[in-house]
Amino acid sequence: MKPREGKRSRAAARERGRQAAAASTPEARVAVTFRHVEPTEAIKVYGERKLAHAAKHLRRACEIHLILTVDKYRQHGEVTVKSGRLAVTAQEETKDLYSVIDLLAAKVERQLRKHVEKKRASKVRSMSTGEVLSAVEQMPSPPRPRGA
Repeated sequence: MKPREGKRSRAAARERGRQAAAASTPEARVAVTFRHVEPTEAIKVYGERKLAHAAKHLRRACEIHLILTVDKYRQHGEVTVKSGRLAVTAQEETKDLYSVIDLLAAKVERQLRKHVEKKRASKVRSMSTGEVLSAVEQMPSPPRPRGA
């Protein structure tokens, strides 16, 4: 019979799992560049926080470069994510820098998710020689004709 666990031991186990998951997520270095606009700490922190979530889809540490530009009434942003050989870029333009950051984060996460799914789908393994031979041995032999 399984020993009973109390709430505290389950909570401690949950916390250990969270810490292990946090330790396994790769580090994301986010650099924010402002062009033709006064750099504010609020926008910088917002961009760093939104784009740091993109690292959860990757296995390696990554560098994320966010460039925010203002031209008259156009708020333009572009982001580049580099991790190993992978480089993902996205551009977006709206009337508000915060919405530019939101749209860029969504676009980059969508691209990274699609890349990971493609990689996972391409790793379909073919059967080994031993598996093929055992599958052939287990197949029932075709029935023989009666007249032969």
